[in-house]
Amino acid sequence: MEANTHRRPVDHIEPAPAHCENIEPLAPLWLAVRLSLGSAIALGFVRFSYALLLPSMKADLGWSFAQAGAMNTSNAAGYLIGAAMFPWLARHRSPSALFVAGAYAVIVLTVLSGFVSGTSMLLAQRLVAGIGSALIFISGGVLAARLATAAPRCGGLILGLYYGGTGYGIVLSSILVPATVRAVPHGWQPAWFALGAACAVCAVFARGAARRIDAAGPAIASPRGGAKVQRTAWWRYSPALGGYGLFGMGYIGYMTFIVALLRSEGMGPGVVCAFYIALGVATVASARIWSRFLDRTRGGHALATFNTLLGIATLMPALFSHPAAAAISGVIFGSTFLSAVASTTAFVRHNLSSDEWARGISAFTIVFAFGQIAGPVAIGWVSDHASLTRGLVYSSAVLFFGALLAACQRQLDRRA
Repeated sequence: MEANTHRRPVDHIEPAPAHCENIEPLAPLWLAVRLSLGSAIALGFVRFSYALLLPSMKADLGWSFAQAGAMNTSNAAGYLIGAAMFPWLARHRSPSALFVAGAYAVIVLTVLSGFVSGTSMLLAQRLVAGIGSALIFISGGVLAARLATAAPRCGGLILGLYYGGTGYGIVLSSILVPATVRAVPHGWQPAWFALGAACAVCAVFARGAARRIDAAGPAIASPRGGAKVQRTAWWRYSPALGGYGLFGMGYIGYMTFIVALLRSEGMGPGVVCAFYIALGVATVASARIWSRFLDRTRGGHALATFNTLLGIATLMPALFSHPAAAAISGVIFGSTFLSAVASTTAFVRHNLSSDEWARGISAFTIVFAFGQIAGPVAIGWVSDHASLTRGLVYSSAVLFFGALLAACQRQLDRRA
């Protein structure tokens, strides 16, 4: 039985004695892939699939761009609530329990989206789904950090695999949504049913990984003997927090309105679908591309690098109305935006004591959520009063400023 205390506690996530290509690390990497299906649910299906649904829902329900952006703002507000609640919840429930609870809530709420068409009800649904997404994403980040510590030679790759799992959700959404949306009143509703079913399938695989990591690694996540560890003041990593908040504000403008922009520029459904698939595949590939960089970088330079690349990717479709420019933009964006998220977990793992991980990840998630709340409505307002291209130019400027802030962050001295 799993409760047997004589079982080796880390038999499936033991530290790797050699490089990640050897046999031993395959088990933690496979656990990371399964756990990553949680990020596919929380972001790939629940949040980013909305960009594919936005044109149909906007036309059917008569929304302005500001109203359409408010749906993602509501989702981000729920994400903020969930992030603020998480440290308290983590003192009473295990990360795996919060992970599974969030997954179940999101499945139900995603399916419910297919039964309603009122703007107020959809806003409420997006709000509560955001709370569930935060529980999945933060608890999954804590579990991924444990797994990375247990297999230190693969630490950066494990974090990249977890966050890169969002790409699975993006790729599947780009297939499911066009296949299920119909050109009839409320023809977008069947797509929510398909997305809910996809969430349920992913949850089956992800929950087992979360429970296994949680059962195997509690000693990794807390100091021995109940030793009291000095808390790190948040202001010591405020440049990274500020850079990450601006990342949340800038990137979400792109992810909310890029499909609407491509459609407005006359690009057909095939081009848009190919763009979204390329973005999702690049997101999955980002785990391998940036793993060593995340292992080596202990200050804010990783986040600064990613914000800069994202600013360039966001600017490209605003300046060049061509499928090739859109494709290059999508590949650059997909290969970096979830690595920006992974960089903050890597920063927490490198600079904070293990009992502060939940608190540190929650702090980054809270500023991220504030950025995501402001981003869609602000960029939507600009798009209504100027143009979608102007909105993306502003998103790009926000990302560049976030890069400057993050570049000011230095590695923390724990003795301070």
